[in-house]
Amino acid sequence: MTEARASYGVDAPLVLIGLSVGGVVELGLAAACFAAGWTILAVILLIGGLMLVAGAAFFAHTTLRGKFLVWDAELDWLGLTGDEHVLDLGCGRGLVLLKAAKRVPAGKATGADLWTGDQSGNNREAALANARAEGVADRVELVTADMRDLPFEDATFDLVVSSLAVHNIPDDAGRAAAVREAFRVLRPGGRLRLADFRHAPQYAAVLRGCGAVDVEVRDLGWRFWYGGPHARTAMVSASRP
Repeated sequence: MTEARASYGVDAPLVLIGLSVGGVVELGLAAACFAAGWTILAVILLIGGLMLVAGAAFFAHTTLRGKFLVWDAELDWLGLTGDEHVLDLGCGRGLVLLKAAKRVPAGKATGADLWTGDQSGNNREAALANARAEGVADRVELVTADMRDLPFEDATFDLVVSSLAVHNIPDDAGRAAAVREAFRVLRPGGRLRLADFRHAPQYAAVLRGCGAVDVEVRDLGWRFWYGGPHARTAMVSASRP
């Protein structure tokens, strides 16, 4: 009997398809223009096509491998002792949630999501199946919840994480509410790690307004580019005093 393997889907698959198809089409048109002797147009199309193909390559690397490596390094750097209670906001199919769960064998990892958004196959059943495949289902809990109004008591978690989720809230007030909620449920001494490719400085400002300490915004490098440096991901880190 073949063991089930975890599957974490693709972020914004339509964007990846669009970059790939657009690149191939432009390269094909460039070849046709070169053949017709339309050199200037051909060069323009060639450059555009190569940029789209490169964007698709960066996007595919990020969603299929790069973000895995970045989060592994981030969680390792935190030096968890193994008995923490971790919350993942917008956990999706469980990539970060389950990486955290593996590092807290005597703790608990809770994932909160509305099970919508732009990740392929984003649903509670997929996250549960991945938890079983990763061997951590015994310490994972999934909760259907809006991150703007979390159903948890104050100071419940030692670590709150989130990856590419808060930006899906369409308004500034809603995103600020989500960040405040993430801080509210942190225990004294608890830490927060929030990765996103939009609004990171605003998240940091909200955290400072909440009284967070050690607030920092760090670029996560090319492994977390969604198509190129124009869509780079930042990590917002903070602690609760």
